[in-house]
This record gives sequence, C-alpha cells and structure tokens, in this order.
Amino acid sequence: MNKFAVITGATSGIGLELAHICAREGFSLLLTARRESQLQALQDEIKKKYGSTVDILPLDLSLPDSPERVFSQATANGKQIDLLINNAGFGQFGLFKDTQWETEDQMIRLNISSLVHLSKLFLPQMITRGSGRIMNVSSTAAFQPGPLMSVYYATKAFVESFSEALAEECRGTGVTVTSLCPGPTLSGFQEAAGIENIRLLKGRNIPSSKDVAEYGFDAMMRGKRVAIYGWMNRLMTFSVRLTPRTVITRVVKWMQDER
Repeated sequence: MNKFAVITGATSGIGLELAHICAREGFSLLLTARRESQLQALQDEIKKKYGSTVDILPLDLSLPDSPERVFSQATANGKQIDLLINNAGFGQFGLFKDTQWETEDQMIRLNISSLVHLSKLFLPQMITRGSGRIMNVSSTAAFQPGPLMSVYYATKAFVESFSEALAEECRGTGVTVTSLCPGPTLSGFQEAAGIENIRLLKGRNIPSSKDVAEYGFDAMMRGKRVAIYGWMNRLMTFSVRLTPRTVITRVVKWMQDER
C-alpha cells in the first residue's frame, strides 16, 4: 500500500531534508513551496534518486485559499495522507517599532494560520482512519519571548502550544502530533531573517538541516510530542522555566543583538 506525505516549505533547509528522508522511507510525496523552479528541480532529483512518486504544488501558503488547494490536490483520487509536515515559515529581525507590518502579517498567516488550517483539513481524515502523523516545525524560540524578533518568537510559541494541545486531543485515536523544536540550524533561515551576525550564533557549533530533519522524522514516527534537538537546546529550554521572565527577556535581547 502506498504511503503519502505532504511537506510544506520543501525546497530548503529542514523541509528539503525531510523530503529526501520521506522518499527514502518509501513515501510518495506532495511538496509545496513558493518557487516552482526549485520544486521542479527537487522533484527530478528525488524521482531519480529514490524512484518515488513526487507531486509538486507551487504556491504562497500565506494566501487564504492555499491550504484548501493543498488539501484538494493531496486527497485527489481518494488518496489518504499518512504524514502532514508543516514546515513552511520565516522570521524577521528588528525592533517592532521599525519593522514592516506587511511582513509581519505575512509571517503570522504563514507561520500560524496556514499551519492551523492544514491541520484542520487533514486531521479528521486521519482520525476517521485511525492512523496518521502530523509534525509542526516550531523552534526553541517557542519557550521564551524574543525581543528583536518579537513576532517570530510569538508565532512559534503559538505553534508549540497548539501542537501539544492537539496531541492530547488525539491521544487514543491512532494519530500523533509532534512539535519539532530546533535551535539555530544551518538552513538558510539566518540569512533570510537577517540575523547572521547576532551573538546567539557566534562561536556555536550549529547542526546541519539533515541532522535536525533525521532527528525530527524519528521523533515523529515514534509519536513524540515535543522534540527538542540537541542536549544544549534541551538544557536551555529547561533553564528558562526556572528563570524570572524579566531576566529571560533581557538575556534573549542581548543574545539577539549584533553589538
């Protein structure tokens, strides 16, 4: 029986590596991202390397009708989706008073609204069937406020909270929900967000997207609810719970600063 996976934000970073992993593990794929040329190149590469069935759908998931389009194509001809991997998202650096609302609005719609909408569309089918896995790519940013990236951190806090609540609602149904929480990762995210030179990244041994994706895939297949990559990230996440919030926000702002 064919196994099907839907992956958003599939042309770079963790999403790209998850596409390769899912193909390697025998899943047929529906891959989405904004750039059609990159999707086509990835489609050709995966077909050639793994012999997988790969469908692509170039679109901007921040647009309101995009999740419905993904669901319609994914479930065409009665296909049942085994994995939904909500990976698409981006960040923005800067003081909130200086950043552009248009960018933040798009970020909220992509990082939160599209993820929730896709989960809403695919989950009932999974529960009716009694099997399925959803992985939402969150971040260690989810566990504390993030001055200088305030909206991004807040979107990831939403994703983490939503994912854990959904996981509990799904307990006993045969469906699992995993929140993957990477720290800084070699994925192109830093360049896109404009944070290549912040203190948080200086002198750190940053893991590859492949390492994080392998960890996340394994956690998802085991049904793990919260998957924090790396012992240092797990330690920092735990320490946040024991530290006053005013101290945490000052430390995060210092670490995010370039000076």
